[in-house]
Amino acid sequence: MAPMAPTPAAPTPSVPKPGAPKPGGPKPGAPKPRLDGGVAKPHPVSSHVPSVVPTIAPPSDPNKFGRVDDDGTAWVKTADGERQIGSWQAGDAAEGLAHFGRRYDDLSTEVALLEARLTAGSGDAKKTKAAALALLETLPTAAVIGDIAGLHDRLEIVVEHSEAAAAVAKHEKEIERAAHTSRKEELATEAEQIGSESTQWKNAGDRLREILDEWKTIRGVDRKVDDALWKRYSKARENFNRRRGAHFADLDRERGAAKTRKEELVEQAQALSSSTDWGPTAAAFRDLLVDWKAAGRAPRDADDALWKDFKAAQDVFFAARNSAASERDAEFESNATAKEELLAKYGNINPSSDLDGARAALRDLQEKWDALGKVPREKMQELEGRLRALEKSVRDAVDSQWRRTDPEALARAAQFRERVAQFEEQAAKARAAGKDKDAKRALEQAQQWREWAEAAEGAVGEM
Repeated sequence: MAPMAPTPAAPTPSVPKPGAPKPGGPKPGAPKPRLDGGVAKPHPVSSHVPSVVPTIAPPSDPNKFGRVDDDGTAWVKTADGERQIGSWQAGDAAEGLAHFGRRYDDLSTEVALLEARLTAGSGDAKKTKAAALALLETLPTAAVIGDIAGLHDRLEIVVEHSEAAAAVAKHEKEIERAAHTSRKEELATEAEQIGSESTQWKNAGDRLREILDEWKTIRGVDRKVDDALWKRYSKARENFNRRRGAHFADLDRERGAAKTRKEELVEQAQALSSSTDWGPTAAAFRDLLVDWKAAGRAPRDADDALWKDFKAAQDVFFAARNSAASERDAEFESNATAKEELLAKYGNINPSSDLDGARAALRDLQEKWDALGKVPREKMQELEGRLRALEKSVRDAVDSQWRRTDPEALARAAQFRERVAQFEEQAAKARAAGKDKDAKRALEQAQQWREWAEAAEGAVGEM
């Protein structure tokens, strides 16, 4: 037999992890998101369909399942005994054994792919079954060294459960169709509500476009049902567009009326701009501004131009008022300076040394003060406070002089002294009579009246 060249080992394809989700699909066990933002309840797989777990074995050990003789003859162990599978002449027996082991691993990988496809529900279950049957037919003559019986059992499981997987796939497809139909019904209902009720024109228009974009991504709905739902959506959109058009037509009419009203307000503002009746005219401008806001929006270009004219008239008036206020403020500052000079001039008033002169000087200061007029508000309190201090010092001096010359206060102090003398005289008589207790009591009373007399005299002296 001619030497057999070693068959290059096929690259091991990337095998999905058993039970792995489809790329981009939901994680296993996770509830499928509803298209309306909610979460759909998971649909259980029928309990009569057993779980098929794909087996992806590590590289096999061909020594357990076959041999290669020194002459290159390759054998594989089967349930019926050893079967010759070919001849290896490209190297020693160990290399031949490894070669046929790799071929077994490639075949095992093909079976694992079918298992994974069946478990994941990807592809057509009927095609998966056909592929498994085709591989079963090749096992009796396969030129591989490995656990062929194990491959046979795995392929039979794939064949056995392909029909059940097809039924599950069909059931899931029906569930998906029902979910897609339900979602389109929800979108159609939402569109109808927008079309008949919404007045948020921009947001509602954007939402209708979003509904349309999502609508295009939802497939698998029965054609007749899909056509009926589309008619509902289309009618709702037309209704919305008709109402929106009517709204903006009304808005155009309102803006025309607003333009006319604002033109009138501009004329009134321009007529007031030259007024020098500052208070009432400022109030009139405030009223015009209120009317301006109440008039609503005119067309954008006209509204901007009218506002510019209105504000220009307003600015002319308030600039003139501010100029007049500046002149008034300058006058007030001048008055404040003059009053400070008066305070500096009359600040040496001394009622304690010359009360009459102080009173005359104060009257002169007050007359000149009143003649000067108003000062800035922020200086009023300080200047008035200094004037009031001078007035108080003169007033206090007048009051003190009056109290010092008060005859009643002087008479009261003299009476207290007389009482002191009377009690001292009583004390002397009691002592002469040997009445020490009476003398002591009389002296204590004399001392009390003496204190009262000194207090009265002191009060008069302070005055």
